Amino acid sequence: MREYHFYVYIMASRSLTLYIGFTSNLQRRIGQHKSDGWDGFSKTYQCHRLVYFEHFQNATTAIAREKQLKRWSRSKKITLIKSTNPAWSDLSAPWGQPIEQQNR
Repeated sequence: MREYHFYVYIMASRSLTLYIGFTSNLQRRIGQHKSDGWDGFSKTYQCHRLVYFEHFQNATTAIAREKQLKRWSRSKKITLIKSTNPAWSDLSAPWGQPIEQQNR
C-alpha cells in the first residue's frame, strides 16, 4: 500500500510575520519560499524560516488543519510555535547538509 505525505507548515520572517501553508513536498516548498519563487505574501514579507510543521497521511485532514490554523488568533499561533520551537529556529536549516554537520 502506498504511503502519502502531506504537511501543514508555518514560515516566519525576521519581524515574526507568519505564513501558513499546505504541501505534499515540504523540502521543495520550503526551498521555493526561501528563493522567493513566486510573487505573493511570503515573498513580500520575507517569510523564509520554517518554524513549525505537522505531518499527515491524508490530504483532507491536512487541509482542514491548515484552515483551522489560519483562523486562529496570532497569539494562539505563537503559542503553538513556542510549544515545539521556543527559539524560533529555522527547522529547515540542516536540510542539504552532510549528516555529520547536522548532528553538531
